[in-house]
Amino acid sequence: MTGPTSPPLVLVLPGAGYGQQAPLLWWTRAIAEQHGIEVVAPTWTVDAAAKDDPVAFVERQVAAALDGRRPDLVVAKSFGCFALPWAGRDGVDGVWLTPVLTHPAVVEALAAVGAGSLAVGGSADPMWLPSAVATTRAGLHTVDGADHALEVRGDWRRSQRLQADVFALVEERIGTLVS
Repeated sequence: MTGPTSPPLVLVLPGAGYGQQAPLLWWTRAIAEQHGIEVVAPTWTVDAAAKDDPVAFVERQVAAALDGRRPDLVVAKSFGCFALPWAGRDGVDGVWLTPVLTHPAVVEALAAVGAGSLAVGGSADPMWLPSAVATTRAGLHTVDGADHALEVRGDWRRSQRLQADVFALVEERIGTLVS
């Protein structure tokens, strides 16, 4: 956990093919930094072994990136949401962008997290199955018409507006760390 004089810490986790330079994570980092929050944003390569045991892979990556520290919030995209079991065990809230709700470990962990977490997915994303976690205390937000990248294919303007709404949710949650 951060010390009394150190800023809050946000851990930003990428997807398998959705890196830190991609819009949802790029702007999340900018939002956090503009609030004076420290960001740890690891990069990784998801290979066959990582896909075989994604929870263990992500937990190893998180442990290496944090080096014994505890974040105040996690913002994760897709594959990064395999950090949900770890976050749930450690009581770390998160903003879970397009969690893989077709994987039992992610569903089980999201169902168990508290009200300080938020999961966001698109209605056109086959991996976004909010009914699978109907008992969760986390907020569930569906972006109408959006796919797994939280975009509407063929409509960049609508995609940009929808993502701006997602950034507002991210900023609202990040803002609670400094208020």
